[in-house]
Amino acid sequence: MTFVAAPARLSTADAAFEAQFKARLHWSADTDAAIEQRVADILADVQQRGDAAVLEYTARFDGLNVTDMKALELTQAELKAAFDSIPADQRAALEAAAKRVRSYHEAQKKASGESWSYRDEDGTLLGQKVTPLDRVGIYVPGGKAAYPSSVLMNAIPAHVAGVGEIIMVVPTPKGEKNALVLAAAYVAGVTRAFTIGGAQAVAALAYGTATIPAVHKITGPGNAYVAAAKRRVFGTVGIDMIAGPSEILVLADGTTPPDWVAMDLFSQAEHDELAQSILLCPDAAYIDQVQASINRLLNEMPRAEIIAKSLTGRGALIQTRSMEEACEISNRIAPEHLEVSSNDPHRWEPLLKHAGAIFLGAYTSESLGDYCAGPNHVLPTSGTARFSSPLGVYDFQKRSSLIEVSEQGAQALGQIASVLAHGEGLQAHARAAEMRLK
Repeated sequence: MTFVAAPARLSTADAAFEAQFKARLHWSADTDAAIEQRVADILADVQQRGDAAVLEYTARFDGLNVTDMKALELTQAELKAAFDSIPADQRAALEAAAKRVRSYHEAQKKASGESWSYRDEDGTLLGQKVTPLDRVGIYVPGGKAAYPSSVLMNAIPAHVAGVGEIIMVVPTPKGEKNALVLAAAYVAGVTRAFTIGGAQAVAALAYGTATIPAVHKITGPGNAYVAAAKRRVFGTVGIDMIAGPSEILVLADGTTPPDWVAMDLFSQAEHDELAQSILLCPDAAYIDQVQASINRLLNEMPRAEIIAKSLTGRGALIQTRSMEEACEISNRIAPEHLEVSSNDPHRWEPLLKHAGAIFLGAYTSESLGDYCAGPNHVLPTSGTARFSSPLGVYDFQKRSSLIEVSEQGAQALGQIASVLAHGEGLQAHARAAEMRLK
């Protein structure tokens, strides 16, 4: 079967551009009401019945009929055996990727994840104490969607942050365990792992069961049921984000081989039909070349049907008046992945404010960031890069303010606090400060 991809062809010079642009960007995070109700029921059931409910749902949804939760736990020996069983090139690739991801996050911790303090003129100490979370849960998709890279990207920053326990959950429909995922768990330092998934796994992590300890934060991607469950347990535990469909925006000046750009657009479109791939470029002839590359390369791809539906339904090739205007539109989109496909990317990077990750230069394909460049691939989507950041060491830490007021400092601060407390009508606050005045 031959597939055709027809991304929308837009131009900022057209009067109808704004309406067409907004329509192409639109995506709703609202979950189907039936899914929300089913998830609510599962969460409540697991919270009440614990392991028994998890076993029941695992049998129903994943076809794993076991009578004891111990049968659903993966031992460290099994993770090590999985690592030993995979081909040598895969072992080497996992270790090389893990080393780069770990190095990046160690640098991140040093730059933004350390405690600090200072004393002011009167000897008062002020500062911030940074401590790791005690226990976190990472959700890893299983079955057909097996992502060892997600294991590395979620577990390694938690490990670098100093998290005491990292609990991984991964569904294994009909008992099919992905060796590369288990090997990644071994390399990344996962503490315990369970072959459960779906809303029931999120519930077990959030509330705890007799077998699975309750965690303090849950990270990692999943389907609509997992996303709805994470949204509902937020507050009981922390979560990383509610992710939308994958996105890539390529900002091109026309100097990169068009085949490269077409394949980069494919790299996100192949995720699913709702993924979004957009090209911004001031050169109409170059956009024509990229479209020709899309037409020629599409049917070589194993996931051609998904790519075609994604590009036709949500993709866009947009001609801008200039690269400066392309940067402005990019900031409005705030994409998950932003490629600056230019022979002078550092000219444009200062103009780019909102993106999950920025890939500079023609040789920096987004796919390198997904696997092994080093920075985290868990990124904000659907415009949330305007106010959100990539997953990092800081997501697995918390901060406590440090305050030690000296006797001298209490005299000045006490007067200030007294005035403000009386102004708010909180007399006990005022008197607590006043009692320390000489």
